[in-house]
Amino acid sequence: MKALCIVILILVIVVALFLVGIHIKPRPFPPFPRSAKSILKTIPLPDGLPKPVERFYQLIYGENIPVIDSAIVSGRLRLRIMGITFPGRFRFVHETGKGYRHYIETTLLGFPIMKVNEFYLNGKGRLELPFGISESPEIDQGGNLGMWAESTFFPAIWLTDPKVRWEPLDQDSSILVVPFGEQEERFIVRFDSQTGYLKLMEAMRYKSAGDKHKVLWLAETLKWGSIDKHNLMIEGSATWLDEGKPWAVFTVDDVVYQVNVSEYLQAHGL
Repeated sequence: MKALCIVILILVIVVALFLVGIHIKPRPFPPFPRSAKSILKTIPLPDGLPKPVERFYQLIYGENIPVIDSAIVSGRLRLRIMGITFPGRFRFVHETGKGYRHYIETTLLGFPIMKVNEFYLNGKGRLELPFGISESPEIDQGGNLGMWAESTFFPAIWLTDPKVRWEPLDQDSSILVVPFGEQEERFIVRFDSQTGYLKLMEAMRYKSAGDKHKVLWLAETLKWGSIDKHNLMIEGSATWLDEGKPWAVFTVDDVVYQVNVSEYLQAHGL
């Protein structure tokens, strides 16, 4: 009987620590080192954009659109795994419009319990989890859509990349057409009618390797703001329509543009 009581007490303590632990935010990753202060090159805001798109870019950048070739974005997140939402932190490394590397740590009591490396390079996706590696055409398609949706961290790329174009839809929405190898993918992009800021991107995406059917995927912008005088999405979420609630919510702590990421893209971990 005494042994049973001890076991029950240990289980209660473990459960209590777990329930407390999933509500403790980890410390942010250290800011990525800055090089000498560089001034971003710009191009004029193009003519002929759909009205809600033109209004959005005037809010974010004015009449001069920065040319951003690379970005390193760091922050904290909430990630839902098997119905349980864990805190965590992330670093996303982008060669804008070409590829990315994601490094994610989920945490408990502020300490890492799972580390994820995800890549989308040269048109191929690779998801490296502690319990296996996923590579497939479906992962490639999801990686490409993820790359373009994450460009809310540097939305200038949707104007400066010649392979991207905007098409009109209605007074508060437009279609964003992006390349995917020799093909194209489309987002429906919705803007807030009151503020003019981008609020939602919708696309059909494969959930997992081997899937036969795509699911509507929603990338929602929850907050726009400024970091180091750069205007960008500083909080956003990702949701599968058939699940009904976000599986990930990202909050940005740090962003660096125009750094050499050629080696960092190929690395693992922080």
